[in-house]
Amino acid sequence: MATKIRLKRLGKIRSPHYRIVVMDSRTKRNGRAIEEIGLYHPKNDPSVIQVDSERAQYWLSVGAQPTEAVVAILKRTGDWQKFTGDTSPSGVDPQPEKADKLARFQAALAEADDAPKNDAISKKKSKDDEAKAEESAEETTEAPEEAPAEEPKADEAPAEAPAEEA
Repeated sequence: MATKIRLKRLGKIRSPHYRIVVMDSRTKRNGRAIEEIGLYHPKNDPSVIQVDSERAQYWLSVGAQPTEAVVAILKRTGDWQKFTGDTSPSGVDPQPEKADKLARFQAALAEADDAPKNDAISKKKSKDDEAKAEESAEETTEAPEEAPAEEPKADEAPAEAPAEEA
């Protein structure tokens, strides 16, 4: 049986993910695999490449033929150089750590005047804060009651002024 090391496509339209598999050369592209020896995600930046080096070396040693795409991947991981004895450089860029979304959000808030402008992003109030808010609400309700009492005096003053002139 002739075996090939090739890519098995997975994923949605325009977001392919591949598995590096060992298959009979007569099977379909996404047919049943003998063994999965790695992953390849080309859409990530940098691309994710994971290969089980021991299994790749084993299958290459027993005569499995890699496709051109798999040879390129194996050159990036250094497995092809081990198999052929080539001295050309290899290397896979490591994946960067995922950024903490909360930290990014807090940094964006810090840039935007350090003050949340929306109730949805304000901090939760403690019981002490609620008590202070109630006290301040009571003070603001008392102040408008005093203001209307002063307004009639202001109305009386213009009425007296014409009387004094006459």
